[in-house]
Amino acid sequence: MEDGGSRTTDGVGYQFEDNFKVTKEIKEDFSKEGFIIIRKLLDSEEVTKLRNALENDQGLKENNYARDDGEGRRTKVTLWNHPGNDVTGIISRSEKVAGTMEELLGGEVYHYHAKVIMKEPFTGGAHIWHQDYGYWYENGCLFPDMGTVWVAIDRADMSNGCLKILPRSHLAGRINHVPIGDQVGADLKRVEELSKVLPLTYVQLDPGDALFFHSNILHRSDQNNSPNRRWAFLVSFNRASNNPVYDHHHPKYTPLKKVPNSAIKSCDIKTTTDGKDFFHGPKDDFSLKQVKKAKLEA
Repeated sequence: MEDGGSRTTDGVGYQFEDNFKVTKEIKEDFSKEGFIIIRKLLDSEEVTKLRNALENDQGLKENNYARDDGEGRRTKVTLWNHPGNDVTGIISRSEKVAGTMEELLGGEVYHYHAKVIMKEPFTGGAHIWHQDYGYWYENGCLFPDMGTVWVAIDRADMSNGCLKILPRSHLAGRINHVPIGDQVGADLKRVEELSKVLPLTYVQLDPGDALFFHSNILHRSDQNNSPNRRWAFLVSFNRASNNPVYDHHHPKYTPLKKVPNSAIKSCDIKTTTDGKDFFHGPKDDFSLKQVKKAKLEA
């Protein structure tokens, strides 16, 4: 898979500051590469507040599920559809998260879902090569006007199963996806060919760093064979103009009430399950059912 060479994201990215703006250069970078990294999107106080909230979140514990990685392991995930008013919801609705994604995608966005991926030491499973739009196309989203913000809660590096991406792979369009275990994976022959011309890139992030990536970027992560935990907080957005045509397990257009960045530190609601609408795993996954159905009918 590494014929196109490999690299890390060390030293790559933009530094978040209070006066941060999405410039023309940043937009062009996102359009060309399919991703940008913003270092210290959450400062040490904010990421500590998020980490403490998640580690003590009863909803996170009661609503997590596991996906079989097809390689003998499982990774715990907790996913919800609506942001709410606790720390995770305020971060999701903040200008530096939602507002930045609006600039990158070129229009109003809404909260499609958020999740915490929990790769525990020595046991955390892999996520196979896929495009998020490989799932979301099946949900009735007609255009790939969608993206995700991947925020590191713990240090993410090659040792504990950090994200791997193929930059510019979003320009290849949507690739055929098939069911693999409890996941939906991209056609590996096409991934192999793309990896010959695109550099495999390990997304190494410190706590609070964030990867903003397009829904058609090919990505995966390996198992966590290290003694170090790797938790991440992800928020996915859809353009308001891209309202899904099918009813499925994620929301159709729901107006998003953005908040100033200062609301993160002033938020006094650590965790709440009110109105979040938790997802309960593969058994409720509309896109996985659609892909499995297509395979049976082929």
